[in-house]
Amino acid sequence: MRIILNAAIVLFTAVPLIRDCRNSSFKEVFKYYTTLSNVLCAIASLVVIIALLAGHVPQAVTLLKYCGTVAVTVTLLTVLFFLAPAAGGLKPLITGSGFFLHLVNPLLAILTNILWEKPVAPFWIVLLGALSVLLYGVVYLYRVVVMPAGTGWEDFYGFNKEGKWRISFAFMLIGGLLISLVLWLI
Repeated sequence: MRIILNAAIVLFTAVPLIRDCRNSSFKEVFKYYTTLSNVLCAIASLVVIIALLAGHVPQAVTLLKYCGTVAVTVTLLTVLFFLAPAAGGLKPLITGSGFFLHLVNPLLAILTNILWEKPVAPFWIVLLGALSVLLYGVVYLYRVVVMPAGTGWEDFYGFNKEGKWRISFAFMLIGGLLISLVLWLI
């Protein structure tokens, strides 16, 4: 069952992203945290499958999967509590690729984390788990706020509405840390 669920994460990431890349440019598809978090989780799931088939899942592999799980959980909760209310509902965010990337993969990753892949590691991995949020946050901040208008990204997540990027940045980082902490504690 563990191999099947991890294979589902790989498949449910690859197929939507291939489809999305056919409809948009690679550069456009891979600028979103949703895409990057799902790719991280899918790579981690693939490494788990390879390790299982080899007969042993090293601690480093469970740490990688934990980081991928935190990342897609951030995606799920951001969609549920920030983007859906801003978009007028959840339906447009969980149709097409969003169904797998925003909902199914995060739930599968959380399930596999709880059942099999919770790393036995000290508290510091909570910081490691939230690293993807920090790294993406810095890139997003640079591309949306720092770069001159017309050269960076539009504020597609709406984190800089009315110049409130400091609040959004702090909230996302604290949220990432809390999600990482909860997954570490479960």
